Amino acid sequence: MATAASRRRDTPPPRTGSTEAETLRGFLDYLRTSIAAKVEGAPEPQVRTAGVPSGTNLLGLLHHLTHVERAMFLGDQVTDWQATFRAPAEDSAAAVVARYRGAVAAANEVLDGCDDLGAPVPRPRPGKPAPSVRWALTHMIEETGRHAGHADILREQLDGATGR
Repeated sequence: MATAASRRRDTPPPRTGSTEAETLRGFLDYLRTSIAAKVEGAPEPQVRTAGVPSGTNLLGLLHHLTHVERAMFLGDQVTDWQATFRAPAEDSAAAVVARYRGAVAAANEVLDGCDDLGAPVPRPRPGKPAPSVRWALTHMIEETGRHAGHADILREQLDGATGR
């Protein structure tokens, strides 16, 4: 059972501005913060321990989301998406969290320059059309939210920590 010390305050959904872009970005940043917080302070080596038969683990989820952010907004190419679910053995949880936060900051810099949600994401990937900014933000909300839910369960299994 979780102790009072292992319960995070359950943060309500964000209060965003009134525009579509402010709403989408507000919810995406809320989810990004939530999943990074799930990995922070997770015990080593349990943070790498598979919590389900498929092998999914807390650190691997954040490592994967780092690749998704970089592919979607920065144009990085990923040749093996399944491999992104395994963080390198030499990387600490703190290093994976820092790399994720760096990818989010770089993605937000790109998004800061996007005034038209219907325009393509301005990412450098020759020969492959980019989705609209609206689609990319919506997909990232879905992707991050899905894995944040997985992270909630995995973290509670590890040490009883709960909350957003």
